[in-house]
Amino acid sequence: MNNKSLIGTIPSEIGLLTSLGSLSMFSNALTGTIPSEIGWLTSLENLSLDSNALTGTIPSVMGLLTSLHFLSLDTNKLTGTIPSEIGLLTSLNILSLSYNALTGTIPSEIGLMTSLGTLNLQSNELTGSIPSEIGLLTSLDFLLLGFNALTGTIPSVIGLLTSLNILSMFSNALTGNIPSEIGLLTSLDLLYLAYNALNGTIPIETKLLTSLEELYLSSNELTGFIPSEIGLLTSLEMLSLHSNVLNGSIPSEIGLLTSLNSLNFAINELIGSIPSEIGLLTSLEELYLCYNALTGTIPSEIGLLTSLYDINFEDSNVSNHTLCPF
Repeated sequence: MNNKSLIGTIPSEIGLLTSLGSLSMFSNALTGTIPSEIGWLTSLENLSLDSNALTGTIPSVMGLLTSLHFLSLDTNKLTGTIPSEIGLLTSLNILSLSYNALTGTIPSEIGLMTSLGTLNLQSNELTGSIPSEIGLLTSLDFLLLGFNALTGTIPSVIGLLTSLNILSMFSNALTGNIPSEIGLLTSLDLLYLAYNALNGTIPIETKLLTSLEELYLSSNELTGFIPSEIGLLTSLEMLSLHSNVLNGSIPSEIGLLTSLNSLNFAINELIGSIPSEIGLLTSLEELYLCYNALTGTIPSEIGLLTSLYDINFEDSNVSNHTLCPF
């Protein structure tokens, strides 16, 4: 019953279908609440109600659906808290509650769901800290917590999630240092920690993340140098450190990142000259270095970056419009 333009509410009589193994009603125009009778469907392995206009809360009786492997309620208008009973769904592989208006904290009982491969809570209104019990979810491939109002620090137990491919905590209110244990996540492809209030330095342990393709640490309060070891991340395609308080010079090792498409160091306190090694980044399409304290001349090697968008020279200088998107 997907993409069928169904309207109206989910009838409470759905609870009579006790032999159902899969209930999929995504991408319709269903309204109203999720009936509590859904808790009677104890044979369900798949429940997909995403991309509707469902309102109300997630019923706590969802905790009775202990055979569930897949639960997706994302892209609705659900409110209220994530019920602690969700932790009873110990067979779940995928839990997606994103793009709702859920409030309250992430329940610590989430740590009981040790079969989870995907936990997607993005784009809600969740508050409080990230529970340390998240470190128990050692099967996670995708941890998506971005676009909420989470506070506190990134727990060091994050380093236990060594199967992670994607870690997104983008656009919260997280503080404190980036834990050095982040370097244990050697399977990471994407790391999104931008738009928080993280401070301290970029941990040297990031050099171990050699599978990284995208690294976003922008719009925080990071200080110190850009570590030269960043040159070891040779799989990087996107590197964004803009809008921090980084100082020191741009390391010449940046020239080792030959897969880069986008490099954004704008709005920091970087000094020194632009290293000539930047000319080795022949895949670059975007280069943003503006609003720093860089000195010297623009290296002639920048002419080798033939894929750059909208580059021009004025008075032997590169235009501000070119070097900065802001």
